[in-house]
Amino acid sequence: MKIPRRIAQTLINSLKGGVVPRVGLQYVTVGRTQEIDALLRDVEIITDGGASFRFIMGKYGSGKSFLLQTIRNYVMAKNFVVLDADLSPERRLQGTRGQGLATYKELVRNMATKTKPEGGALSLILDRWISNVQQEVMAESQLGMTDPSLTKLVEKKISSVIYSLNEMVHGFDFARLLTLYYQAHVSGDDETKAKVLKWFRGEYNTKTEARQELGVNIVITDDDWYEYLKIFAAFLKQAGYAGMLVLIDELVNIYKIPNAITRQYNYEKILTMYNDAMQGKAQHIGFILCGTPQCMEDPRRGVYSYEALRSRLAEGHFSTEHKDLLSPVIRLLPLTNEEMLILIEKLADIHAGLYEYKQIVTQQDMVDFIEIEFSRIGADTHITPREVIRDFIEVLDIIYQNPGMKVRTLLGSESFTYAQNAVNEETTHAEFAEFDL
Repeated sequence: MKIPRRIAQTLINSLKGGVVPRVGLQYVTVGRTQEIDALLRDVEIITDGGASFRFIMGKYGSGKSFLLQTIRNYVMAKNFVVLDADLSPERRLQGTRGQGLATYKELVRNMATKTKPEGGALSLILDRWISNVQQEVMAESQLGMTDPSLTKLVEKKISSVIYSLNEMVHGFDFARLLTLYYQAHVSGDDETKAKVLKWFRGEYNTKTEARQELGVNIVITDDDWYEYLKIFAAFLKQAGYAGMLVLIDELVNIYKIPNAITRQYNYEKILTMYNDAMQGKAQHIGFILCGTPQCMEDPRRGVYSYEALRSRLAEGHFSTEHKDLLSPVIRLLPLTNEEMLILIEKLADIHAGLYEYKQIVTQQDMVDFIEIEFSRIGADTHITPREVIRDFIEVLDIIYQNPGMKVRTLLGSESFTYAQNAVNEETTHAEFAEFDL
């Protein structure tokens, strides 16, 4: 398996650091076939004009972020626009002090396409849209780029695209900004283009500022940012993209919100997004939210503490013993020992290729490693792929730097300590505790 050194280095460094690499996932993907297939069916629904909503639930290190990144890479190759953000104390779905808007800003900042996978694709998308419209009009009218009649025909075609957005909530203002961007593009007014992009990114703080600079009397706020995501999805379809996928990770940060009312407002926003997707009120858009079992199922402060969500999302009587991947919630079960063995075999090959040495870790060494990892007390319920991967890369690093050392000797050494799950999911820190007075 020949992998470019840059990608191999990224894979090894990222996985050893416990983070998901943005590139090269196809070289290390193991298992999750059914889960990926289920999410790809959602992608087909979005392409056909529908909407989807999924929760991915799994323990820390179980592969939630890995699965998200895999889907992200796949849909971008299918001409999707992907927006992703991690929630944090400063980024929520709903807030009164800019926390909701902060999530919107992060999503738009990370807007990615096949040609701009690292994010920041908004200006590229708008310029590509204008260019495509110009090419279509030139093909239909047989006019050249310098023909003065071309501009009016392009404006007419753009108006027809923009008109379809007017019926949506805030669609009129969105369409007006698109018109401004096109006019600035034609006239070579980069300053106005930058101001329009600033508005789309949610960076205007007051209506007064927006009115003075752009002549619009509206700004994106904590309360309505989600509506603009739906408008973006409609526009992107008109601009030639297959659809839009919104990925939101670290849902546990809503679970950690100390104020019960604030948490409920955030869960209410999730309910709105869920209902819109399920009832056909949103089009060409998909949502995937990731969280731990506790932040989902805790009846006191988790997602299921909001009865309207619990009644919609909780497992039925028949799915407790059987995997139901058509339900809104996908539970990530642990990878099997066989799947973990395949994964570390791939890692061993990548490591050997990166550092240009002949593979010295045998098949039996890998089997022994897996057996030792999973024979630890509590491993059947607490060990995660992240921890096994970090341990194995550490083994590879040590063996590479100490050529005379045998894998079995290292594994049997008392000095070799295995990675521990850094986060105890069952513990609520004091700063997040609730008190009833």
